[in-house]
Amino acid sequence: MGVPEKLAECMSMAEQHEYLRARFSRRTMIRGGAVTLGAVTGGAFVPGATARAAVPTQGTSSASEAVDGSLVAPFGRHLAWGNDPRTEITVSWQVPVAVKKPFIRVGAHPWDLSRKIEAEVRTLYTPAGVGASGDHTQYYLHAKLTHLRPGRTYYYGVGHQGFDPAEPHLLGTVGTFTTAPAHKAPFTFTAFGDEGVGYHGLANNALILGQNPAFHLHAGDIAYGDPSGAGKTTDTGFDSRTWDQFLYQTESVAKQVPWMPAYGNHDMEAWYSPNGYGGEEARWTLPDNGPDKKNLPGVYSFVYGNTAVISLDANDISFEIPANLGISGGTQTTWLEAQLKKYRAAKDVDFIVVFFHHCAYCTSTAHASEGGVRQEWVPLFEKYTVDLVINGHNHQYERTDVIKGDKVTKKLPIGGTAYPETEGVVYVTAGAAGRSLYAFSAPDSYEGHEHETDSVASFINTKDGKVDETVGWSRVRYLNYSFLRVDVTPAPRGRQTTLRVSGIAETGNRIDHFTVSRRAK
Repeated sequence: MGVPEKLAECMSMAEQHEYLRARFSRRTMIRGGAVTLGAVTGGAFVPGATARAAVPTQGTSSASEAVDGSLVAPFGRHLAWGNDPRTEITVSWQVPVAVKKPFIRVGAHPWDLSRKIEAEVRTLYTPAGVGASGDHTQYYLHAKLTHLRPGRTYYYGVGHQGFDPAEPHLLGTVGTFTTAPAHKAPFTFTAFGDEGVGYHGLANNALILGQNPAFHLHAGDIAYGDPSGAGKTTDTGFDSRTWDQFLYQTESVAKQVPWMPAYGNHDMEAWYSPNGYGGEEARWTLPDNGPDKKNLPGVYSFVYGNTAVISLDANDISFEIPANLGISGGTQTTWLEAQLKKYRAAKDVDFIVVFFHHCAYCTSTAHASEGGVRQEWVPLFEKYTVDLVINGHNHQYERTDVIKGDKVTKKLPIGGTAYPETEGVVYVTAGAAGRSLYAFSAPDSYEGHEHETDSVASFINTKDGKVDETVGWSRVRYLNYSFLRVDVTPAPRGRQTTLRVSGIAETGNRIDHFTVSRRAK
């Protein structure tokens, strides 16, 4: 999106941002004028909450230029948990043009949407010449709802002046969400990475909705607005309009299932901010309990029932794709250890699930394994007996045996059970959400078509480049589109509580299943 490829190879994300801003300065804009993003965030039942910091952009429209609101319909609704899923959620959406007085209505019944809360507007402008999209302004709206009741289903509708979801002819636009329960209870969540826009992603979304998940984890490389994906954007690659297509595609699920992303290499977009995440900050409102919201807005954690979930930003430690290497100055790893220690000691948390983009262990012929992850985070996963690690990046499904110290501590066949308290960690690459598939160096081996191979040729990305390795931990490999389903079943104190993990193909067939079990607190 404006940085010559050879030049981008030598530049960090911050340097690319500075280059683009200099090239497309205000003097070269045909239209423009600095605009700060919308300044009102409503809190459900607590109107008037302070707005979060805005991401500065260039704007082409003002409120006075807004069209008749009755002719504009919201789209791209997507939910995200707040810091506490029992009481907080953010509803986000998009409009194709500027509108006046956007809002959300919330109620306990579809016929009672009497609570009306103002929404925050974040405007994202991409000028002609930055990639392929031409002059394009996107309007993202967000309403943070707080003081909700645990385990409760709410009805909501989003609108603006001229478009009121409470009107009888617009009741079909009303959606729902359900907050996390106050106590431990069985639940399901789903996960994948590397979706993009296309019919395979759409097919997986349709199946995910049928699983009735409490939330969905997206392990990075979300929409592929930047198809280069190396923080090395080209003159013609980036297209901001891809996000309009993506949010429309995922709305069928994300309007009722909190969609929790981690950021991957394709999610760094150099035009918007020095860290590449300015566009993401306009599109998403995620929990703000991470170590560095300025540089790492996609790092956060939350607890649902008896399970703690941690989202990490592996761009910070990636040797393979170094555009943001070291951006946190080590604070992310320090924060991760503090979170793991806290959750492992918490009396109501049994399981810890960690998800991020770059793979700790994978034998794909494309990216394989990331040495930065193994160096910085894997020792912490083992120290605090993390129960499940979910990655994307490699466009296929692969699952390891139980690993500790880079070695197999226990073979984990399809249908087997892992005990992380004493054995080690299981890693799943679930990067086949929708983008074009990669390849393995060994034959596929999955449920009903097992082809056991105890020695697989692969490589690991290190600070000195690729290093070949031969591994024995690759237990399940499936080279087609798929996603992950995880069923969590609590148990009384002292009994065995379980995560039942299933790989589900785009066809609906199960390609893998295993159980993670530990003693309930």
